[in-house]
Amino acid sequence: MKRFLSFFGVALLVMAVAAWLFPGHEAVAAAGVENPEPMLLMGIVMNANTLSALYRAFNTSFQRGFSGVSPMWSKVATLVPSSTKTEDYGWLGKIPKMREWIGDRQIQNLKLHSYSIKNKSFESTVGVDRDDIDDDQLGVYSPIFETLGQNAAEHPDELVFALYLLGFTTACYDGQYFFDTDHPVIQADETVASVSNVQAGAGNAWFLLDTRRPLKPVIFQERKKAKFVAMDKETDQNVFMKKEYLYGVDSRCNVGFGFWQMAFGSKLELDPANFEATYDAMGAFTGDYGRPLGIKPNILLVGSSNASAGRKIVEAQLINGGDSNTNFRRVELIECPWLP
Repeated sequence: MKRFLSFFGVALLVMAVAAWLFPGHEAVAAAGVENPEPMLLMGIVMNANTLSALYRAFNTSFQRGFSGVSPMWSKVATLVPSSTKTEDYGWLGKIPKMREWIGDRQIQNLKLHSYSIKNKSFESTVGVDRDDIDDDQLGVYSPIFETLGQNAAEHPDELVFALYLLGFTTACYDGQYFFDTDHPVIQADETVASVSNVQAGAGNAWFLLDTRRPLKPVIFQERKKAKFVAMDKETDQNVFMKKEYLYGVDSRCNVGFGFWQMAFGSKLELDPANFEATYDAMGAFTGDYGRPLGIKPNILLVGSSNASAGRKIVEAQLINGGDSNTNFRRVELIECPWLP
């Protein structure tokens, strides 16, 4: 009877400590009483049930951090699921237009370019010392795993907006930089003209985008969604050799460029004149052989340094002491913390 009461007292202590460390996670609190095998410590019961409950608790913190993020990337990039190591986008060079059906169908072979996006692997890992579990020092890990989830959810944002900045020095499907002065476009007379979607300057970049199309200016290619994983078995080498339980997240994805015609990058001062010049230039873009593309920018993308200027241009209804602002709500302003 005394032995039973002693065990019952230890179980209650374990449940109380676990409930305090992980509020709302009854699984952890209950773990120590499901299968009380030999290894009873002064703190938490070390068995498979306890480790499983710890995993669930850490995963819950991770998911809380992950779900608390409202990603921005989906407004300016298209999600393309991937099923292989590398995806080819050679078809970006030509999209067929509708024509009046006279006679037989005219088969338009897609112009092929050498452009592909190779998936990359990403990870982030946290080590939990077994002594911390033994000594009931797990409370410090809850915010760590919540932050891990937040960082995993924000990772696509970091990739997408970093690529916009790299667009001034990184090639797209036609071999030119994504933001360049020399994009080759075939004219109606079959000559090739150089078309610009960039304003060169020395300031922090801002971007005018048309994101109304199925393919936005940037592609977010996803091979494997971010997943919470663990190496926490007593027989795992890291546990056996270093008494360390490993928890982390991994994913496979990458980013690349879509149509350069859907974006205009500028490093000039963001003022009404430069804004209107880029807006008008995008509206004048044509496809091969002079076909109008119907480009109409709908997003002004800025970082913190250009946020105030952007608000004055598209969110102020009156300017110059009372004049109507012709650019008022002409596009949506997105202020991105990932841009300078």
